[in-house]
Amino acid sequence: MAGRLAGKAAIVVGAGQQPGDTIGNGRAIALTFAREGAEVLCVDRVAERAEETAAMIGEAGGQGFAHAADITRIADIEAIVTAALDRWSRIDILVNNVGVGSPGDGPAHRASDEAFERVFDINFTGARRLTRAVLAPMRAAEAGVIINISSLAAIAGANMIAYEISKAALNRLTTATAQGSASKGVRCNAILPGLMDTPMAIHGTAARDGRSLDEQRAARGAMVPLKGGMGDARDTANAALFLASDEARFVTGALLPVDGGASVRVG
Repeated sequence: MAGRLAGKAAIVVGAGQQPGDTIGNGRAIALTFAREGAEVLCVDRVAERAEETAAMIGEAGGQGFAHAADITRIADIEAIVTAALDRWSRIDILVNNVGVGSPGDGPAHRASDEAFERVFDINFTGARRLTRAVLAPMRAAEAGVIINISSLAAIAGANMIAYEISKAALNRLTTATAQGSASKGVRCNAILPGLMDTPMAIHGTAARDGRSLDEQRAARGAMVPLKGGMGDARDTANAALFLASDEARFVTGALLPVDGGASVRVG
């Protein structure tokens, strides 16, 4: 039986992950897409992390290819698109899964200029430039899917103003792209993950909050309305799979919360 993405050519940016005892969103998406039949260009700033993901895809019988790139560099963005077109002569799917915080981030009255510059360069400007770069071949082919991994923080305060605004800007990029390229057959949607059990979310915040990993998981899980606590990267990957597939052929401009009900919490 053919997979839901059989024969598709996909770029997943942020396909590696920082060390941790769980899987991150980018790696989970790359593995899921490959399992469903896509060939995947696994892009990460750290070459070894991209190579690990590509190797995992290969071990599972899929087709994954590692590509190291820093999306704050215009030349690297151009190289991503060139690598994909050289391999496949088309780009069917782009996943922008890039998000960082900054030690200088915080409430509006404290966040530093340096934090804004770093967070925006990576979380928004890199995604904007790569989106623009892939739109040319997608619009020419009159087909393509772009999925931006945003955050619940874009619509619900997290006391990290630079991060929040960068993801809110990514949401607007999503809807504007959907509007501007719908007539060319290109769809663009965003996923807004909530509290997730990923290396970045748990390992990246436990030390900051003065908690053990177990304590951090318990504290964050208690904040999720849906029984069962936090989600994990599989939930993000499954949402991305739906949006990338033909099952979502009539879905564009959507901002999809994957958050266990946190965005509609009552009381």
